[in-house]
Amino acid sequence: MNRKHFLQTSALTFGALAVQQNLLAQLFQQPAWKIKMLTDEIGVFTERGGTILFYLSKEGIVVVDTQFPDQSKHLIDELKTRSEKPFKLLINTHHHGDHSSGNISFKGIVEHVLAHENSKANQERVAQQSKSEDKQLYPDQTFGTTWSQKVGSEKITLHYFGAAHTDGDALIHFEHADIVHMGDLINNRRYPYIDRTAGASIKNWIAVLEKTTKHFSKKTTFVYGHASEGFEVYGKMDDIKAMQHYFEKLMAFGEKEVKAGTSKEDFLKNKAIPGVTEWVGEGIQRSLVAVYDELTAK
Repeated sequence: MNRKHFLQTSALTFGALAVQQNLLAQLFQQPAWKIKMLTDEIGVFTERGGTILFYLSKEGIVVVDTQFPDQSKHLIDELKTRSEKPFKLLINTHHHGDHSSGNISFKGIVEHVLAHENSKANQERVAQQSKSEDKQLYPDQTFGTTWSQKVGSEKITLHYFGAAHTDGDALIHFEHADIVHMGDLINNRRYPYIDRTAGASIKNWIAVLEKTTKHFSKKTTFVYGHASEGFEVYGKMDDIKAMQHYFEKLMAFGEKEVKAGTSKEDFLKNKAIPGVTEWVGEGIQRSLVAVYDELTAK
């Protein structure tokens, strides 16, 4: 190899390495979280845990769910770069830690924390059991069936349609934008967690989703607690119906098996249930346990 060719080759090699190093540096500098604006004022924040919705109003910032402490700090820091307004309201869709553990980061900076009355009771119960009461920021406001308040250009209305994922699941409707945070009432094509220790009911869950399809319109945008890889954490009515159909098929299969006298051990061996086991993840066993226990409960 002559000297000229060697120098050219070396320059190209070092140039390629420099580009790769620059790309890696940019990659590591990118935040772990992602923000997607659904409107000029309303967006979703995803990192680790349940999907967070935020609203940047002229009166103050409204946040729905908080993931975990580290993630909620990322959210707070990011929102402070987007708005100089104070944090006006924090809403929890339900009590589970991947949706409410980050509440503590809002202590002293948010005016009010709001959730369904059962959600607050569940959060307190779990915190007492796990001896983590010092790591909690509980709601100082609760509601029973509906709650509504105007904030900025939005009218925010909370609905409780009954026990489902837990006995304290709230649907948060931003009426002007027509966006509803469903919390874990919807896992987009991902096996759901059915928390029977907190009053969950698959039968009622079907009814709650039916009420949802009747109360809101095909134009409504829904935000989901979680989604499988390749699926969005927001969407339209078809996703609500897909989850409803999942539970209907699961319950129909369970009722048939229980009526036939199938033991729980044999029931849990089912790996191919049409319309059910095509979903993503490892959670089918949890669903089978929950449906069997619900159908055989006395």
